[in-house]
Amino acid sequence: MNFLSYETSQNMLDLLDVNASRYERVALNASLGRVLFENIVAKFNDPQFPTASMDGYALKHEDLSSGVLTVLGDNPAGHDEKRILNSGECIKTFTGSMMPKGSDTLIQIENVTYDDGKITINQEVALGSSVRPIGEGYRAGDVLIKKGTKIGFAEVGVMAGLNQVMVKVFVRPRVAVIATGSEILDLGENSDNPAQIRSSNNYTLAALFESAGAEVIQLGTAPDNKDAIMHTFENALANADILVSTGGVSVGDYDFVKDVIPRLGAQVVYKGVGIKPGRHVLLAQRQEKFILALPGFAYSSTVTGILYALPLISKMLGKSRPYVQVAAKLQEDFTKRSRFTEFTACNVLVEDGEYFVNFKDKKVGSSAILTNMLNASALMVAGEDDKFLETGTFVNVILLENF
Repeated sequence: MNFLSYETSQNMLDLLDVNASRYERVALNASLGRVLFENIVAKFNDPQFPTASMDGYALKHEDLSSGVLTVLGDNPAGHDEKRILNSGECIKTFTGSMMPKGSDTLIQIENVTYDDGKITINQEVALGSSVRPIGEGYRAGDVLIKKGTKIGFAEVGVMAGLNQVMVKVFVRPRVAVIATGSEILDLGENSDNPAQIRSSNNYTLAALFESAGAEVIQLGTAPDNKDAIMHTFENALANADILVSTGGVSVGDYDFVKDVIPRLGAQVVYKGVGIKPGRHVLLAQRQEKFILALPGFAYSSTVTGILYALPLISKMLGKSRPYVQVAAKLQEDFTKRSRFTEFTACNVLVEDGEYFVNFKDKKVGSSAILTNMLNASALMVAGEDDKFLETGTFVNVILLENF
């Protein structure tokens, strides 16, 4: 069987026509974790007027040398101050208050002594001290948050400051997830057949896709039966943007998924990619819907889900990239086990701003060892031409957090 190179498969994936034009409006307090559909642009300056950044006395800087100034009264935060300062005068002004007209500096309370309506200057300050100038935070017209940004706590705070009651966000792509195979038991099922194994793939992938911003339809498991798989897949495509299955894509007598997909009227984009694990991955498209058939082993299905499902989800959400990839330095020798592009679970450390990789406590074995991805692991990428990589070699690493 001929396999596409990993690079070619990713290029073809990137060229797919994916609908990224669907949006909805949600309340700001329901926007956390969603992806912005439009730029957030400042409509005014922040602050809109010179503002006190500390408690103190607003005054003219040139008056500090006089040593004593008359206090006209208080200027609390939120007060629409109308008084205009003249030479020799000051107004007690609090953090967040509008600076009175005629003032250009705020001297902190600690720097003066107050007595009987006057202050004595004990320690002078620089011109403009403790005053936030107009537009210090941002200027009207500034793009504060870009389209495609995943909304976090800081984005919520900035938009609240802009009085953004409703937020336009991308519609979450709906991803249906199913594990196929007569040998697997769904969560909570009991069996006296010791040959059956517990299904984890559909739950692993559901969690992965939700963390990437998708809405997941959990379909559980399906036996190795063509008609049953056909019926389940057809129903899933009626309700989801992407259907992701595990199992049934290899060359065995009971691998029916690869045979069912063409019967659904879907066009196979490619089947078989030169990667380890997961070389029998299959990608198909039916109109605006996608089918991604992944291998059945837990580690294989998770890795291929990251490599092929996350980019589709990311494109539908208008995000610039599905995950972060960095260059890291090997802390130990590495020998590649196949002629394909390999994705190996690894540990990533950051020291003095530089990434390092090692394989401490990572087991070497089949593509079923999902525990290798515990403890904040990452995926090290070794290319087709790589064979033996010495300590100190730089490698590409896919970080598995903050999708």
